[in-house]
Amino acid sequence: MIVPYSHVFLLAGLLFLMGACCAVARHNLIMILLGFEIMLNAGAIAFVGAALRWQTIEGQVFALFVLAVAAAEVSIGLALIVCIYRRTGTVTPDRFD
Repeated sequence: MIVPYSHVFLLAGLLFLMGACCAVARHNLIMILLGFEIMLNAGAIAFVGAALRWQTIEGQVFALFVLAVAAAEVSIGLALIVCIYRRTGTVTPDRFD
């Protein structure tokens, strides 16, 4: 592997931290959804890095499943956000009961 194993996990950890900060600190449903998407992508990077480290295919297969779940999560989440915006006129989560 050209990139050291520790650098891959450092990148995955930084991306996960950035996604968690985005999901917690933002007051916009779209940005919260984007934070969750970044965290899922960080997990996929960690799985691919582990698969390359131990020369197995399972981590890459699992990363494909993670990306498929992330795509489904984004499509359903955006549909819900559009529905909420049409009903309330805002995407700020503080306004919902």
